[in-house]
Amino acid sequence: MRKLLALVPVLLLLTSVTPPGTARLQLALLKYNGGGDWYANPTALPNLARFCNQALGTDFEVDYGTVDVGSAELFNYPWVHMTGHGNVVFSAAEAENLRNYLIGGGFLHIDDNYGMDSYVRVAMERVFPELKFVELPFDHPVYHQTYRFNGGVPKIHEHDGEPAQGFGLIWEGRLVCFYSYSSDLGDGWEDEPVHNDPPEVRAAALQMGANLIEYAFQQ
Repeated sequence: MRKLLALVPVLLLLTSVTPPGTARLQLALLKYNGGGDWYANPTALPNLARFCNQALGTDFEVDYGTVDVGSAELFNYPWVHMTGHGNVVFSAAEAENLRNYLIGGGFLHIDDNYGMDSYVRVAMERVFPELKFVELPFDHPVYHQTYRFNGGVPKIHEHDGEPAQGFGLIWEGRLVCFYSYSSDLGDGWEDEPVHNDPPEVRAAALQMGANLIEYAFQQ
């Protein structure tokens, strides 16, 4: 399963060509229960897909997929984004499905859109009870792909004055989940009028997003 999920993305990144008869890949947004607004930042993933197509030569569909955490459809998406401001609840079956997806070669990016941290950590403990989020060092390859972030994940929006941090879940030496905390990367991917961020801030957010995709598809 890991090889099946990984092969086509790597081919896309290296050749910028979609093999004949192969559907174009989509990024996906994870839908979950618990009351948190999983649907936040609706313009974020289309803009990230456009940016990667231009900057990395990928061939993503601009429209993203929406997938339930417990659905078999999850395995159709090599890279899944999760965001929100509030509660996150995974059932035992949903946690097992997400675990199998990640062990099988999938990649999850969690972006705390403020207020999600305490809930998502508990939810991910159901997925990987034997793992803990570890803060990735600034020299980790995820920060040194096409774009270099010598200070780690960029700070996009200010909330409580905390520094932006990048955490990871590492399964058998492979980074299966990257968790951006106190950064709000997804806000920086949104349409420019939504947050009115300076161009350099939006650029940093999109470049970090591109690094996450590039790293996930080539590790």
